[in-house]
Amino acid sequence: MNQERADDPDPVRRIGHDADAFEAFYRDHLDLVQRFVARRVDDPHLAADLTADVFVAAVDGASGYRPDRGNPAAWLTGVARNVVAAEFRRQGRQRAAVRKIAGRRLLDPDSLARIEERIDAERETRRLYDALRALRPRDRALMELVAVEGLPVADAAAVLGVKPATARVRLHRSRRLVQSHLLPPQPAVEAALSPEVPS
Repeated sequence: MNQERADDPDPVRRIGHDADAFEAFYRDHLDLVQRFVARRVDDPHLAADLTADVFVAAVDGASGYRPDRGNPAAWLTGVARNVVAAEFRRQGRQRAAVRKIAGRRLLDPDSLARIEERIDAERETRRLYDALRALRPRDRALMELVAVEGLPVADAAAVLGVKPATARVRLHRSRRLVQSHLLPPQPAVEAALSPEVPS
């Protein structure tokens, strides 16, 4: 490794070329990525693969990280969002079959059980995603980042490339629309939608 890279003060940029920095970043953010993925898929093998894909994409994109556009967790949430969206776009029958076979070989029973528990714990959140389908894609992405992932509005706006004030207006309108689609109301889902998240 060259001296310029070794002296890089940015821990996110270092994950692309420093194994120790990557290991620390991985430990610090694994739970965030697993929650993000488990809220969107219900196949434990696919969830394990996508979690790994998110970290591979983070390593590949580390040199492009800009601290002025959000903290590392917000940046990684954006990476995870892109990875999951890309996977959903390109999924086909052949790829799904290959993934099932590979996942079963790689996961031991304890790992599979933990992933299944995580998926079960996120069942209500997947119900929320069903209601979110009523929103335009850009408004749905904002609602997911704030109401589900817990990002502050300003960080979610940075991930999506919009102004915080615009994000707040869209979020208010989207909350009302989603709540009107949730019948009958569920306390856990309403609690996720109701509180204002500080920017």
